[in-house]
Amino acid sequence: MAIDNDWLTPLSEEFSKPYYKKLYNTVKKEYETQRVYPESGDLFNAFELTPLHSIKVVILGQDPYHNFGQAHGLCFSVKPGVAVPPSLQNIYTELKNDVGTYIPDNGCLIKWAKQGVLMLNTVLTVRAHKPMSHRGIGWEEFTDAAIRAVNKEDRPIVFLLWGRAAKEKASMLDNPHHLVLTAAHPSPFSANSGFFGCGHFSKCNEFLKKNGVEPIDWQIENIHNK
Repeated sequence: MAIDNDWLTPLSEEFSKPYYKKLYNTVKKEYETQRVYPESGDLFNAFELTPLHSIKVVILGQDPYHNFGQAHGLCFSVKPGVAVPPSLQNIYTELKNDVGTYIPDNGCLIKWAKQGVLMLNTVLTVRAHKPMSHRGIGWEEFTDAAIRAVNKEDRPIVFLLWGRAAKEKASMLDNPHHLVLTAAHPSPFSANSGFFGCGHFSKCNEFLKKNGVEPIDWQIENIHNK
């Protein structure tokens, strides 16, 4: 449960702030007394798999999946072998329609993270079966610091802000080198209100290519031979 790459420089200041000490103690107690997701070893996977210097794209989620075995520290992603949740099914549908990828048999998005897609939930933990149960305990202040750190990077980066909670972060993003795209959330409740047809994946890659950056290979491969 630690960060040990180039994220340490911008985030180390946070670790010494009073809110973080309180957050640390709260989360530690929750892990000791409740069923909490993701597993503590996966807590900072978004930072570990996508170092600050490698970021090309940022996707913001809300809080982790709250059912057994799903969450592993990357927003929208689930562990291999776990059923693909409805929001991710809709992301795959938009991807297929936008850039022609096939819909894979799994929801593990580690391939994106390793290419420079930071998949960050604004709240990093949740009690089992209680969505948003860890909202307001301090995670938002920590992840806002991470978002501000990315905003300071003077190179082409794309922010994909889906849904109200993610769009609220747009006011923090004022770097002229970056592209900020907003749309409805891919949840079944809102995907038809502007997520489907948003074209964010192709727009993202067009922007990266235009600025001399290797685009993202969005295709998640099948795990099982079909």
